[in-house]
Amino acid sequence: LVSYVTATGGCIATCGNYKTHTFTGPGALCVSCAGNTAGSDTVEYIVVAGGGGGGAYRPTSPGAGGGGGAGGFRFASPSLAPLTYPGKPLAGPAALPVSATPYAITVGGGGAGQTGAATVSTSGNPSTFSTITSTGGGGTNNSGPTGAGLPGGSGGGAGGTGLAVRCAGSGDTPPVSPPQGNNGGTYVGTGNPYYATAGGGGAMAVGESIPVHNTPTGGAGGVGAGIPVAFGSNGESCGSFRYYAGGGGGSIYATSPGAVAGAGGVGGGGAALVDSSGTATGGTINTGGGAGGQGNVIGGTGGLGGSGIVIIRYKYQ
Repeated sequence: LVSYVTATGGCIATCGNYKTHTFTGPGALCVSCAGNTAGSDTVEYIVVAGGGGGGAYRPTSPGAGGGGGAGGFRFASPSLAPLTYPGKPLAGPAALPVSATPYAITVGGGGAGQTGAATVSTSGNPSTFSTITSTGGGGTNNSGPTGAGLPGGSGGGAGGTGLAVRCAGSGDTPPVSPPQGNNGGTYVGTGNPYYATAGGGGAMAVGESIPVHNTPTGGAGGVGAGIPVAFGSNGESCGSFRYYAGGGGGSIYATSPGAVAGAGGVGGGGAALVDSSGTATGGTINTGGGAGGQGNVIGGTGGLGGSGIVIIRYKYQ
């Protein structure tokens, strides 16, 4: 007797013989039939945590804000594994078996951006499904001469100013297999007239470091992971992709004109902001993108990290 997984919960869509349940906030996947090996008895998943907030300019100890790290990205899809496509992430070795029971879903919110009065931005929050936990993206510490990225699913980019090394935030923290993200970028001591900061890490690449003096451009956020829209779509073209978990761009504290803000990483990473007292670009909602940093003008704020997402996929007929 052939039996397939049957479940309710989230936003349900079908594509071919597969059904997806997309959660953009907390909920539950309620499995009423666990299926069998003749049909289906496992589920594939994308679990993305919230991205880290971006850093900001600090008037008491001048320095620009680094980019927030992307939320942890965990993925398993044996049905897609033979395919190659742009930004294909490392996939878990197997789909998850399920039982006829409800599974709580947590979708992590993004971390808050740093304000000028603070020294750090906030890291993102975790997303969970069954035994899978993705860690929130790392924020960044801009305490002037001692700025550093914070650890997370992907690490935050180093911020600050001065001529000493600022450490990148460590990605894949805590470690899982395959890795859920990458390190942020490192700040190696830039000097007048440009104090550029580093980009946050992304699911597929580290954040861009600032390795030399007087770099006029902030570090770009690390690139996120590309997933075919068939995983989470409702009949969309299987030749296109969605991207998740890009890192935020790093900003600059500059004493001369011509500074260029770091770009956000593909996958919802926010761009940095220079020469404005506004808020840097946040990570895109439901991508886990890290937020951009802000710099050079008093009164600015780092961007808000992008919220995460959970998508469950299984063969239903």
